[in-house]
Amino acid sequence: MALISEPHFFEQTIMLDERFINLDAIRLNDDSSSKKRVLEQAAKLLSRNDSDLANDIFDRLLERERLGSTGLAGGVALPHARMPGIENTRGAFIRLDEGVDFDALDQQPVDLIFALMVPEDAPDTHLQILAKLAALFGDATKADALRKASPEGALDLLQHVDA
Repeated sequence: MALISEPHFFEQTIMLDERFINLDAIRLNDDSSSKKRVLEQAAKLLSRNDSDLANDIFDRLLERERLGSTGLAGGVALPHARMPGIENTRGAFIRLDEGVDFDALDQQPVDLIFALMVPEDAPDTHLQILAKLAALFGDATKADALRKASPEGALDLLQHVDA
């Protein structure tokens, strides 16, 4: 299953379908108070509530964070990792009640988190989706819209990532 239409990936809007992100993978008004808690919540959402898989995903996300923070600027973090044993790319969105320290590039608290889990054998897809998400969250207007959106509104914004 291809989420991305080749060969002109960077020249079009991509549709991230419900296998990638759905309402069950969106958590608004989350009260997590630390980076570790955010990653645990992200792992739970990415695992689709499979507790064994959630533990493995959490370990992968934590391992990736040890390499360097995935906290960007503007209150945004994009924790991500590749994972053996999953067939489809998965995303989860968390909006925090209050920002947490995520060792972001601008040293500001993070309140918008998009977690990404990609099959281990899909490094190009991983990087392409990360680039698209960084552009989406780097747009202050869209980030502000996500800060105010309902779950359905957030889903719509996240499923239509512009090139």
